[in-house]
Amino acid sequence: MKIREQLSDKLLDTTCKKCMLDIEIYKQRALAYSHMEGAICVLSDMQENKSYIYKSAAAAELGISMRDNPAEIDSIWEEEMLGKIHPDDRLKKYIHELRFFKLLDGMEMNQRAAYSVVSKIRIKNKNEEYCWVKHRMFYIYSPDNGRLRLAFCLYNIALNLSVASDFMIINTIKGEIVVKDKLDYGNILSPREMEVLKFVGEGYASKEIAGLLSISVNTVNRHRQNILEKLKVKNSVQAFKDSFY
Repeated sequence: MKIREQLSDKLLDTTCKKCMLDIEIYKQRALAYSHMEGAICVLSDMQENKSYIYKSAAAAELGISMRDNPAEIDSIWEEEMLGKIHPDDRLKKYIHELRFFKLLDGMEMNQRAAYSVVSKIRIKNKNEEYCWVKHRMFYIYSPDNGRLRLAFCLYNIALNLSVASDFMIINTIKGEIVVKDKLDYGNILSPREMEVLKFVGEGYASKEIAGLLSISVNTVNRHRQNILEKLKVKNSVQAFKDSFY
């Protein structure tokens, strides 16, 4: 199963007992944040499978249409924004958010509000060039059924100082990094081996990876064997998990 499909299965609330949080209150907060921070704010409702997108002038800098503001879409995935993210960073973003969900899912309700995701990712701007964007995400849980109800995402254009993407889960109360991205295999694996590893993590079989990369199945299997030897793990799925979880 693909990472995003796993996320959808975890995030979308299909329980019978509905959350009674007033969505209008959170819409107003998203609007205020977009104005105060010069941010693009995405409020996703897991109960209704909808998103509300509030745009500042930063959206125009990223080549995102200002026509509908706020915009309402029938999905928790803001495709216009997600489609602009560098493919490597998009995959890592999904994996990191799945990690975040699993971390909070194992906590008591009263502890969850202290945690958020902070990342720095590459997004194409209006000139079709990648620029650095700071992404923050907060989860809001239902007091009625204990399920995740809302995801609140902020995207701000960042200072162009990074040399690599950065993904962290932080405790904002204590000012501590709880989890930091562990994918540092770029210095160990070849670019092609990294591609193969990522496709393995998304659930593709060797034959499918061969088709996606326009190489033979034997070549894919050779890359998978090289990954095992270089990373000293038992299988390439484990290699992927060790990278991201």
